[in-house]
Amino acid sequence: MSLNLDEESLRNIVRNVLAQMGNEPKQTCSCKNKASAPNVYVASSSSSSNNGIFTDVKQAAEAAFEGYKQLCKGGFAARQKVIDIVKSMTVANAKEWGTFEFNETKIGRLADKIGKLEIVKLVPGIEWIRPDSYSGDFGIMHEEYCPYGVIGSITPVTHSVPTIAGNIINMVAAGNAIVFNPHPGGVKSAVMAISAYNQAIEKELGIKNLICCIANPTLESFDAICKNDLISIMCITGGPGVVNAAMKSGKKSICAGPGNPPVIVDDTVDINKAAADIIAGGAFDNNLLCIGEKEVFVLESVLDKFMAALSANGAVKISSNAVDKLSKTVFDNKNGHYVLKRDLVGKDPQELAMAAGTSVGSAAKMLFAQTDANHPFVIEEQMMPMLPIVAVRSFEEAIDAAMKAEHNYRHSAIIHSLDVTRMTAMARALNTTLFVKNGPSTAGLGLGGEGYLSYSIATTTGEGISNPKTFTRRRRCVMVDNLNIF
Repeated sequence: MSLNLDEESLRNIVRNVLAQMGNEPKQTCSCKNKASAPNVYVASSSSSSNNGIFTDVKQAAEAAFEGYKQLCKGGFAARQKVIDIVKSMTVANAKEWGTFEFNETKIGRLADKIGKLEIVKLVPGIEWIRPDSYSGDFGIMHEEYCPYGVIGSITPVTHSVPTIAGNIINMVAAGNAIVFNPHPGGVKSAVMAISAYNQAIEKELGIKNLICCIANPTLESFDAICKNDLISIMCITGGPGVVNAAMKSGKKSICAGPGNPPVIVDDTVDINKAAADIIAGGAFDNNLLCIGEKEVFVLESVLDKFMAALSANGAVKISSNAVDKLSKTVFDNKNGHYVLKRDLVGKDPQELAMAAGTSVGSAAKMLFAQTDANHPFVIEEQMMPMLPIVAVRSFEEAIDAAMKAEHNYRHSAIIHSLDVTRMTAMARALNTTLFVKNGPSTAGLGLGGEGYLSYSIATTTGEGISNPKTFTRRRRCVMVDNLNIF
């Protein structure tokens, strides 16, 4: 569907938003971790001039509900136009917005930040919202996928704008409005994108505040979203704390919980391809993806060959002393329980190497080291380009170790094997939401594998990779003994 807004108009809107952000007063976010909280743009609370940005959850929810009612009047055509605007703006501004987010969050890789925005166009839309109808001897039955109304969405610092854009596409395709409570570490990026989207939507469709955002996100604003009567459903991409709170809110919650995806490599595969795939997935955006390869269990008969293949494909091996030193920097040991510190999350391998007391060249894609199965890098999720390699004597031992490392999160797992029996055994044992065979973890999102793209995956609550249907209520209409013409 064509839009009246051309690319230059879209860019003008973005420039206007950035100018507003620069001219408006700034307020320090009152999040729990004040030391790392960014300054954020605080808009007026007036629903007619704030481009969807609010400091108060009640006002945001009320504005979003009005936006939802306006969207309903526009029907599927309005939903499609909103999706077209979001996709066009995100792709057109991928370099500018990706750079902005990279500079704000200071984690990940700039090229991958940009890449995640460029592929937002692959997220599915209204084509998924097709009714189902049945006709038989006793009449007809018609089932429709209907909106909830207003969705409360919690988004992560690891992928701020991509998650927001992907959620908007899925949720608006389903007919909903949204109130976002972004992670404080990425709130400036969220405000920038959401303000620009709303300006373009209002200019094209006359719909105000369809996408709302809390400018000063805190645990208190999250709690207010959970309790607000106008917000019907929650979508959470965050840590165990917010997931547990959302699931206790009394609202339907679609939640992505923690993950620690294990990889198994056996002796049947092309070892060089397996190594290249593992690096492609694990090094992407410095391993910030929750589905990314976090630890590898490899049969000892191919261990040396596998580590040589990692080196040949751009990873750099560090010594056991170096990885132990890095562990002390990365984790706090609290009575035998390791807690990840955030200082090196998403940092480049060169910075990790310095923390380990060594150095690697600028071309290094990630670090790896041989460890035992109980090493903190294996047991605890770490979102950085450092891959622990564990040698196992048998495939059965590999599965047992992978299950222990995955902690029954049922999130993601990867295997490199040509033995279908082994694939089946791992699938049944781990029972994860995402299971990738013979490819990088990113193939599970439709990138290099079949399937559709989404930036929200519900592991804790079981919906899996989200799509527009995820954010709908299913309603049935029945006509008895009529209209069954056959």
